[in-house]
Amino acid sequence: MENKKNITDWRWPDFDPSEFSCRHCGETFHWPEFLDKIQTVRSELRRPLVILSGHRCALHNARVGGAPFSQHLKLAADISTFGHDRRKLLRACRTAGFTGFGFYNTFLHIDLGRPRKWWSGEKAKQLWQIY
Repeated sequence: MENKKNITDWRWPDFDPSEFSCRHCGETFHWPEFLDKIQTVRSELRRPLVILSGHRCALHNARVGGAPFSQHLKLAADISTFGHDRRKLLRACRTAGFTGFGFYNTFLHIDLGRPRKWWSGEKAKQLWQIY
């Protein structure tokens, strides 16, 4: 893992560094292992992935109500489920090696933290009955 302000060695063709940068200040967290895995997901699905949230600076994480030790402080991805088969998206993320899964009504959170899962509420549990 490496935190960089400017990323010059970008090797993930289906993504732009800005997709994973903090929406508040543009700060980045360059983590090749994570990016390799999400590129694998994209290649497997052969469909674009819309990243709603990637890295967050501490201030932005606090402002959006993120957990104090959120994986977003390093690198995580909230992927929009619009236009995706939830089952295929989840399977591709698991197969790629992601270990943390947050199930929300309109997106899937993935990260490389300790193995765990959570749902944002009852509606999300119903939508993600595939887990």
